[in-house]
Amino acid sequence: MKAAEPVGTASAVSWGAILAGAAAAAALSMILLILGLGLGLSSVSPWSQSGIGAAALGFSTIVWVTVTQLLASGMGGYLAGRLRSRWAGVHTDEVYFRDTAHGFLSWAIASLVTAAVIGSAIGSIVGSGVQAGASIAGGAAATVATAGVGAAAAGAKETADANGGPSAYFIDSLFRRDMSTPAAASAPAAGAATEAGYSAPAPSTAEVSRILMRSVATGVLPPEDVRYVGQLVAQRTGLSQADAEKRVADTYARMQAQLKEAQDKAKEAADKARKASTYGALWLFVSLLAGAFFASFMATFGGRQRDL
Repeated sequence: MKAAEPVGTASAVSWGAILAGAAAAAALSMILLILGLGLGLSSVSPWSQSGIGAAALGFSTIVWVTVTQLLASGMGGYLAGRLRSRWAGVHTDEVYFRDTAHGFLSWAIASLVTAAVIGSAIGSIVGSGVQAGASIAGGAAATVATAGVGAAAAGAKETADANGGPSAYFIDSLFRRDMSTPAAASAPAAGAATEAGYSAPAPSTAEVSRILMRSVATGVLPPEDVRYVGQLVAQRTGLSQADAEKRVADTYARMQAQLKEAQDKAKEAADKARKASTYGALWLFVSLLAGAFFASFMATFGGRQRDL
């Protein structure tokens, strides 16, 4: 019979058992995460009133990640405690501490391996908060660009606005003639026929579009622009100068209101993304902490069974 190894010569750390438990925990964690991803994708639907809701999906994701951590960390910790070598002549409290350390080290290595393999998923949670803050700061500029602020490229936007660009509706509403009001005799046609048979936009349309887009970007429509655009509207529609200027002011106000609504929606979406990333990071921390505790506990359980 082999003599017991003297106290102090046996290593306090069984790295073989720790690595075995970490490998098992990482593999089980990967399998469960892939299974959860498949179940989550099968439960969502792009159609309204179909599939799981966003709140339910978020709650189920939190539950699944937590369960995955508990199962994988528990298995890794149990194997780390059960497979370690027997410590002869070591006090019970010291054995308990070593088993706890084995479980924790197994969880730590498994977590690092899992994070390295699926780092993009964890990075997206952290990066969403940063991107959300940047979206809030740059929401106004992005919305203005989306709304069609293209004064520097006005020539290229003439055709886009004429064919239904972002500002086309407002420009059309400016030059919309009331059928009960006779148009001025000198008013040019809204769309003059070309030799090819197509309708070309009137020259004033692109100019008015540039004026309004610049005013929306700066937030101020100068009185001289109101008078000038009002003259163009009066010529095209037969309205009086006062009514034409009133129409210009009302159209400009509607454009500003739409821009503000778009900005508010962008800020609201960015704020929701920020909160979601914050909650996701907090719950990920809680699940990892629970996994570390459960791995340490299961290691002590496996160690006790090993010493029976």
